[in-house]
Amino acid sequence: MQTTSSVPVSAARQHPIDGLSLSLAPLVALTLLTTGCASMNERHHGPAQGASVSSTAGNLWSRQMDEKRAALERATAGTGIEVVRTDDNQLRLNVPADVSFDAGRADVKPTMRPVLDEVSRHLDANVRLTIVGHTDGIGPAAINDPLSLDRAEAVREYLVNHGVQRGRLLVEGRGAREPLASNATEAGRATNRRVEIFLSQPAS
Repeated sequence: MQTTSSVPVSAARQHPIDGLSLSLAPLVALTLLTTGCASMNERHHGPAQGASVSSTAGNLWSRQMDEKRAALERATAGTGIEVVRTDDNQLRLNVPADVSFDAGRADVKPTMRPVLDEVSRHLDANVRLTIVGHTDGIGPAAINDPLSLDRAEAVREYLVNHGVQRGRLLVEGRGAREPLASNATEAGRATNRRVEIFLSQPAS
């Protein structure tokens, strides 16, 4: 508890100056009482400890988002798909090539469909989705950029066909500009040939 004076009341009584210190003592006591009440009031009306909603960088992380993460972790177990909560309170799925797309193709693989089904299932009305397509480094940007966008759009169309409103979905194609591994090996290229799905709940 903070006080408004560094001089104890007892010291003020020992060094009165024309009665000023004695007259301040009741004011100090009143200030301490008021401050204590205000502090108790803030503790009473503030957010409950362990509240189910947090906000970072304009996004909420609610109980529904946490439940969706748990459901997606169960749906993707053993597939190599990464499900993480980002620093800005988005839920990110990183879907590698062995689950998502063959080289040079933008057709959603059958192995990816159960994951997309879980993304669309019981989706909170306030959640927005951003789908980002990526390619490996083989071929020029003139081919890779539209291919990555085609992959993102293929995922969007699948979700729309399974009940997600088109207006909630944004798509981006980033070509080969954001590799996660070296394109010198087939394993590295397969890692880079992926789609990322971001789920976010805007704070306003």
